[in-house]
Amino acid sequence: MGAAPAAATDRQQIETKLAAARTRLILDKPFLGALVLRLPMQPADPSWCPTTATDARGFFYNPDYIAGLSLGQTQFMLAHEALHCALSHFARRGHRIKHRWDLACDYAINPLLIDDGLEPPPNALVMPLYRGLTAEEIYPLIDENDDSETLDTHAYDRDNQQGGQQHGMTERDLDRASPPPPPTDQGGEGDGPQPGDAAAGQGGGADQPTPLTPDEQETLAVQWQQRLAGAAQQARQAGKLGGALERLIDHLLQPRLPWRMLLARYMTAVAREDYSYARPSRRQGDFILPSLRSQQMDLLVALDLSGSIKDSELSEFVSEIDALKGHVRARVTLLPCDAALCEGAPFRFEPWEALQWPSGLRGGGGTSFRPVFDWVEREGIRPDLLVYFTDANGEFPAAEPTFPVIWLVKGRGTVPWGQRIQLNE
Repeated sequence: MGAAPAAATDRQQIETKLAAARTRLILDKPFLGALVLRLPMQPADPSWCPTTATDARGFFYNPDYIAGLSLGQTQFMLAHEALHCALSHFARRGHRIKHRWDLACDYAINPLLIDDGLEPPPNALVMPLYRGLTAEEIYPLIDENDDSETLDTHAYDRDNQQGGQQHGMTERDLDRASPPPPPTDQGGEGDGPQPGDAAAGQGGGADQPTPLTPDEQETLAVQWQQRLAGAAQQARQAGKLGGALERLIDHLLQPRLPWRMLLARYMTAVAREDYSYARPSRRQGDFILPSLRSQQMDLLVALDLSGSIKDSELSEFVSEIDALKGHVRARVTLLPCDAALCEGAPFRFEPWEALQWPSGLRGGGGTSFRPVFDWVEREGIRPDLLVYFTDANGEFPAAEPTFPVIWLVKGRGTVPWGQRIQLNE
């Protein structure tokens, strides 16, 4: 007789805790609070949601898990799911392996929340090496056999997408989990859904929602970027946005281009210059006069073979250069290097020749960038452009060369000069 009232009381206590945690976020962390308001709260079946989850439309939770958290830890979980959505993690996986991508997303989010003063629950993934990196930057650094578990369930994506409504929600459930209407300018707490609203009239936890379709991903990504910008503006007006979150938001709201497009733009810009002010050979005297540039571009491509970059990544990069060089009529000189230039280097390819990965190359030693630049100096040449594919962990030349250099960097390494382009897989 007393079981049902007791269960109702427990549910009410959990909903009260969620409401209190959300209200505290709105007051203390208005940026995160505004994002959390966009996610209707719904109890979920523990069989698929052992902690919390999001499908980019709603916040799902295991009542028993929430009951075991402190109020501060509950705030963390609400903000954690909201950031997955605001950062569009549901639309950025691409070809990546789901488990590694999910880990990368958690590794990217958790330090941001901790640095913002929130209390993480047990088992929150944190790695000092990854602090300040995006999920794309973290992904290639994660070991392929890493069997760590994420803090939550990323219900917007599953590997076994066979079509149909596997473990799907009914139309009624989907309506209740759909994004709420935009808040008013005041952004008060009453603008968002209340805890338990999505679960009203249901006897148990929600089933696992179906993965997002590509069209849904695209639509929600636009919506969440707009919400991100609006939440950031509100928080700035309240004087409560700063630190790592503000820097991340500024970065995300800037137009972003993939490395292939950036590299193509740079190469095209160099190739279009009609005149060259290249420093002449020492045998030609000290005068620097403009001369008409030939229609052929002289491109050097250096490859870091120290072992931190996989052969498959190097081959993909070489293929990309091969595709680009045809558009700018580039003669390519390939310079594989670890602590020294590899045997057989340099490898030269005319504009009409296919650029191929030389067979039998072996690296794995230490990393020094000096051999490539020393070779250029010995040859007495000045290339139109040098592109260096590397993790940027090695010995750089002391002085910047007189020709342009692009560093295509995998990981978080920095470069002392030249143009750095981040490699996002």
